[in-house]
Amino acid sequence: MSVGEYCNREVTVCSPDTSISEAARLMRQTHVGDLIVIEETGPGNRPIGIVTDRDLVIEVLALDIDPDVLTVGDIMSTQPVTAHENEDMLGVLARMRRAGVRRVPVVDEEDVLIGLITLDDMLELFHEGLDDMMWLIRNEIEHEQQERPD
Repeated sequence: MSVGEYCNREVTVCSPDTSISEAARLMRQTHVGDLIVIEETGPGNRPIGIVTDRDLVIEVLALDIDPDVLTVGDIMSTQPVTAHENEDMLGVLARMRRAGVRRVPVVDEEDVLIGLITLDDMLELFHEGLDDMMWLIRNEIEHEQQERPD
């Protein structure tokens, strides 16, 4: 399973010079907890950072800083862990674990943003896989009982 097959392709993005207030409004409007910070390049948008709703709370609100005086570039996590679209899901999950992150921008061969994969996405996918396996096991048992009754 490659991350490119399962990533969310509708990613909410912003630039490093987006104000903190605007970032919060954008998160609220699009019902997301993170923004991928991008740099526009010839081939497309390249992820250069990520800012989360938690970053807004910890770095700005908790310190009583006016959200209109800071930009996303001031508080974003730089050099985000990224996954290439052809990478295996389990390999990306292992990297996420080592890095302690829950979200990873997915990029193509030119490092252009194509999507986002989250821990929640992976849990849902793995859950579906486990359900399928449980169905197979139950089906096998029922089949065995029908083929070889007592």
